[in-house]
Amino acid sequence: MKKIAATLVIIAFLVLGGLFGLVLYKAPRMRVQEHIRSYQMLQPPLPEGVVPVDLPEQLPSAEQAASVKNPLSDSDKNRYAGAVYYQYYCIFCHGSSGVGDGPVGESYTPRPADLRSERIAALPDGELLRRMLSGVGHEPVLEKVIPTRYRWYIVLYMRSMGKRDNHRDVLLK
Repeated sequence: MKKIAATLVIIAFLVLGGLFGLVLYKAPRMRVQEHIRSYQMLQPPLPEGVVPVDLPEQLPSAEQAASVKNPLSDSDKNRYAGAVYYQYYCIFCHGSSGVGDGPVGESYTPRPADLRSERIAALPDGELLRRMLSGVGHEPVLEKVIPTRYRWYIVLYMRSMGKRDNHRDVLLK
């Protein structure tokens, strides 16, 4: 009786092992499945006669960037909002002080820009926005990640980093 039970157990293990091997070597694999990146997909054209209500805001071209101005006023409230958005989107690479010493940024070559530098401060608002979203290390995703309604707040806050010895007081008010 023990030999029959042992034989049945061995047969069951062999059958299960065979099924596992079949699934492992003959089943569809991840490497043959279609690879879709939603942020790289092109939207289909609109049907004829349809007029879009809101066109998405486009980054200014390199030529336009020099003349684009930040539409927000330089107020404590707007700088505070910019500080909040900076902490959500930028602090990991540029660090809390904007030097480029964030935990993720330290692993990059080249290191992220020092946002307090004179070179950054000299950029026009539109060029700063453009580089913030599509500069080295940012492409292609930051333009897709940071909603358009937050972008100018971050630019305003970045400007305050270069002007103040301690820009953190924005968050303390």
